[in-house]
Amino acid sequence: MDEIVNKVAQSKLITLNLEDYYPEGKREMLDISTWLYEGLLLKEKEFRATIKSHNWEQYKDCYVAVNCSTDAIIPAWAYMLIATKLEPFVKQVFIGTLKELDTLLYKNIIVNLEVSAFEGKPVIIKGCSNKPVPENAYLWATIKLQKVAKSIMYGEACSSVPLYKKK
Repeated sequence: MDEIVNKVAQSKLITLNLEDYYPEGKREMLDISTWLYEGLLLKEKEFRATIKSHNWEQYKDCYVAVNCSTDAIIPAWAYMLIATKLEPFVKQVFIGTLKELDTLLYKNIIVNLEVSAFEGKPVIIKGCSNKPVPENAYLWATIKLQKVAKSIMYGEACSSVPLYKKK
């Protein structure tokens, strides 16, 4: 009988698994609509009183997305004031949704990603993940790797989609 050879294991293909870079930590959504008069109007005195009495320590070591779920117009200073209270406790604060927060976190990761190990090599960006890797992270990783990689594929080594090949 012929020996079974694992050609994938023998190839020079390097896998980039974006899930490996997932920033661990609890994500919290802070919806400030309940701090507004009828959910729509920010009254400064009441807003400041609510901020003063809020338990900010509950966000310790969290990533916090600050949001207003109503169509209220929130002045920039309100978010800035909230940030001053969150800053001593949180890993990061962001205005938007939790999905947008994860996108921002991955943007920072990809910008700082060291890609010299991928220089001149065929790279596969692993597709499926168990953690919420934003679609933009795949896009940004492709753009960054395109500058150094010999080729880029997406998916798994056994069933990949070719994306780029250096000329």
